[in-house]
Amino acid sequence: MTADSKGGNRLPAEQQAFCVISWLVVLTLLQLSLYPSLKKTFGQFAFPAAFPASVLLFTILSWYCGLVRLPIHLALLPFLALMAYHLYHRDYSPEELKSVWHWEALFLIAFFFMLDIRFANPTISYAEKFMDHGFLASVIREPVVPPLDPWFSGGFLNVYYYLGYWMLGCLAIVSGVPSTIAFNLSLPTIFALSAISLYAIGTLLLDRLRWLPLVTLVMPNPALIYQIITGKAVNPAYDSSLSWLGTRTITNTINEYPLFSFVWGDVHAHVVSIFNQVFLLFLLIYAYKRWETLERAGKCWTMVLVAISLGSMPLFNTWDVLLYAPLVVITAFLLIWRHRSSSDRSAWAFLLVIPPVSILCYLPFYLQLKTHTGAIALVRTPSDPLQFLWVNGIFIALLLALLVPEIRKKPWLLLVCLPFALPGYVAAAIAVIPFVYLVAKADRDIPGIIAAFGLAILIACELVYMKDNMGETFFRMNTVFKCYLPAWLMLGTASFVMAGRWCAVSLRLPEFSRTGTAILTVVTITILFILPFVIVAPVSYAPGTLDGLAYLEIQNPADAGAIAFLRSLDSREILVEAEKGDYSYYSRVSSFTGIPSIVGQPFHEFMWRGNDDGWYSERPADIRAIYEQPEMTVPLMKKYNATLLYVGTPERERYVVALPADGLTKIYSSRGTDIYRLV
Repeated sequence: MTADSKGGNRLPAEQQAFCVISWLVVLTLLQLSLYPSLKKTFGQFAFPAAFPASVLLFTILSWYCGLVRLPIHLALLPFLALMAYHLYHRDYSPEELKSVWHWEALFLIAFFFMLDIRFANPTISYAEKFMDHGFLASVIREPVVPPLDPWFSGGFLNVYYYLGYWMLGCLAIVSGVPSTIAFNLSLPTIFALSAISLYAIGTLLLDRLRWLPLVTLVMPNPALIYQIITGKAVNPAYDSSLSWLGTRTITNTINEYPLFSFVWGDVHAHVVSIFNQVFLLFLLIYAYKRWETLERAGKCWTMVLVAISLGSMPLFNTWDVLLYAPLVVITAFLLIWRHRSSSDRSAWAFLLVIPPVSILCYLPFYLQLKTHTGAIALVRTPSDPLQFLWVNGIFIALLLALLVPEIRKKPWLLLVCLPFALPGYVAAAIAVIPFVYLVAKADRDIPGIIAAFGLAILIACELVYMKDNMGETFFRMNTVFKCYLPAWLMLGTASFVMAGRWCAVSLRLPEFSRTGTAILTVVTITILFILPFVIVAPVSYAPGTLDGLAYLEIQNPADAGAIAFLRSLDSREILVEAEKGDYSYYSRVSSFTGIPSIVGQPFHEFMWRGNDDGWYSERPADIRAIYEQPEMTVPLMKKYNATLLYVGTPERERYVVALPADGLTKIYSSRGTDIYRLV
């Protein structure tokens, strides 16, 4: 029977609102169920810590459910049981909940601010959004571990770090939110979780100006400021438009910063991992500041959460663990050194327990992993120093200003930059100056240590890179891309804390009354919520919705109904659609439905899988034969276990379509788009 549907993908406004409420209810359930368990360890920070901690715990529980093929909803049972336990013991007193309302308010403000941006630019239509939604839809459609690869039939996502998509997909499953809406709820969630941890760091380390670390998330780099003022790109190799917003400043690299990443809207691994990075920073800072005051159970809780956070990093974005694992080890050695003359040996547990436990958390992931890792090589073409400062100059300038007293005391340390500058690594030499003075400080504290580590990352990116398949021109693009964002988070968090401390000592800051603070807060929030609608995104096709595929009804109405039809199928399918390289519309069906295709965007898959079995040329050729050689259509579909054949306008433009008279049944036809099922 042939379906003839005129329907599209747009969800009604009331259903979208229900999705937002349902999503927030699940997040609140997770957070509130864990919160009382953390009170003894984290005290006033238990409420904010419970936000990211509960999401990480839900993620690992749901991941193991997927691994053993159990329903994902079972991952909620421990949280429901924990909440029942705390309710029975009356651990939710109204007075106590009133005292933490500002944390909940911050989470909701951050969430709805970013939701406002997604509402103004919701489309799943460019950059990495096809990939991001495809992975998310694949998890929601069939939540198994490892998840099915929607761009490589018969393949799994064990070639990529997919945990962020798993986490968000499972939140969508238990909250009943479709992938097209979950896509636009994902970044608001990551942004809000990140804001909570950054404000917790500010509260832990600052008496006033506790909000300063939040600037890390919303601060542009100097290149963007220059572009906004002049209308010209800093790097002449790129056009003078604002399309890249300062993220293509250092030649042949990507220099993203959090503000751009969140506004640009790719639900990509490096962005999803931000919340876990800042949560780990909070945990390490908390351990450094409060280790002596923690009881044995509190130390165990802290180490467990550090292990889960660190252990999740290889699955969120593998690059992160290469940077944060050394920071965990440094923190452990600092604790050990501080207790070297005492009988307390608990700090050794921080060093000896956390690394193995973090690996054991997701041990099956490593056993399943099938990916290519590159070797480390020396950088022979370092960054132009001016371009380097256009990206990192604010942090360099701020740290140098804060270190002026140290520089006056030990001016000879400036000579340390010469071994880097003389061979031509001038950008590294610039970063070495504040790095050396931070390390040499007699009164160094955890913010200075984190800032020094962030600078060390920048220096390392000037000296070495990880080899990959990006070619000679873009030889270190991925290294800079993936390492600069953690460096930004470390430098931003640490330098703004240090600046806040300096302001508290050196400046006479006015005391704001509660009324004045409330007015200032309301004005700031109002401006933030209006901005997304004042600055209209040039790539937004369908603002005013949270449905990421609503634009199809305008841009590609023939596909809109067909994709809605395919999304309604609940059986396991593999489809055939046109292939035409990467970053094109031709992988749209698998991307929008999560149904695996023979091959989606080939170079992405080549980056992950290599080409040992020659699939890179074989699969595209087989797709062409399926469409153009009727005698090969059925045999080749059976070769890939394909059940569906999609024929729309892109397929007819790409191929001379000639299908067999037998072996296929048309199950959908509308507006020139046909879908066939293999008999």
